[in-house]
Amino acid sequence: MKKKNHRLTSVSLGTETVFHVILALFSLACIIPFIFVVIISFSSEQSIREIGYSFVPLAWSTDTYTYAFQKLPQIWRSFFNSVFITVVGTVLSTGICALYSYALFRPDFKFRNFFTFFSFFVMIFGGGLVPTYIISKQVLHLSENYAALIVPLLVSPFNIIVMRTFFKSSVPMELIEAATIDGSGEYSTFLRVVLPISKPGIATIALLNALAYWNDWFQSLLYIRQKKVLQPLQALLMELQNNVEYLNRMSGVLGADAIKEAMRAPTQSLRMALVVILVIPIACAYPFFQRYIIAGLTIGSVKG
Repeated sequence: MKKKNHRLTSVSLGTETVFHVILALFSLACIIPFIFVVIISFSSEQSIREIGYSFVPLAWSTDTYTYAFQKLPQIWRSFFNSVFITVVGTVLSTGICALYSYALFRPDFKFRNFFTFFSFFVMIFGGGLVPTYIISKQVLHLSENYAALIVPLLVSPFNIIVMRTFFKSSVPMELIEAATIDGSGEYSTFLRVVLPISKPGIATIALLNALAYWNDWFQSLLYIRQKKVLQPLQALLMELQNNVEYLNRMSGVLGADAIKEAMRAPTQSLRMALVVILVIPIACAYPFFQRYIIAGLTIGSVKG
C-alpha cells in the first residue's frame, strides 16, 4: 500500500497556492515601481516629452547620469559625506539606544519609571524647531561641521521603546542574575551576555538609524550654510534638482545662455535618476541586516 504524504501544516494545497499567488503579486507591486523608476531614469528627455513615462521609451540615454555627475564635481565628496555620516551616526545612535534601553529593561534600576516616561513623553511632545535650532547652534555650536549632521538624530525615543521591548521578550533575567553571581560587572554583563543574544534587535535598530541618517537632508539645510563641502548627497541632489527647475522657470528672463542650459538639463528623467542614486546604496546594505531582522521577527514563535 502506498503511504499518504502528510503535510506539515493543516492548510490545504489550494489555499496555500492562493496565498503564494497573493504574496507574489504583492512582491511585484513593490518591485515594479522601482524598475519603472530605473527605466525612466535611462529614458531620453525627448522620449518623455513625446510619450510620457513608459516601460518602453522611444530612445535610451545615459545623459541624465552624465549631467548629474559632470555638472557637480562635489557629488563624489557628498557621497562620501553621506556614507561617513550614516556609518558614524548609526554606530553612535545604536550604541546609545542599546544602553538606554538596557537600563529601562533592568527592574532593579531605581529611576526606571522616570526615564521610561521621559522617553515616551518626548516621543509625543517635541521641543519644536526654533528651540532645537537655538540650542543646537548657539549652545552646542553645531554649525558648519559633521557633528551638526549627526548629533541631532542620535537619540530616537521610538527606537528606545522598541529595543526595551525586545530586551524584555528575549533576554531572561535569570541569565543576568547568573552572570552577576559569577562576578560579572554591569558593562561586562551587557557586552558579553546581553548583546550576543540581542543581535536581531540591534540589527533592526541599526537599520532604522541608517535609513534615518541616509535619507536626512533637513539638518544640512539648517546647519550647513557656508561650507558646502560638508553637504550630504541628499542635500546636494535636492539642490541640483531645484537649480534645474529654476532654470526652466526663469529661462525666458535670464537670457539665451539660461535657455540653452535649461534645454540641455534633463528635468523629468533627472528626478528619477536622483531616486536611483539615493536608493541603491541603502538597498545594497539591507541584505547584511536581513537574516537578523528575520530572526527578530520569529523570536517567541517557538517555545524552548
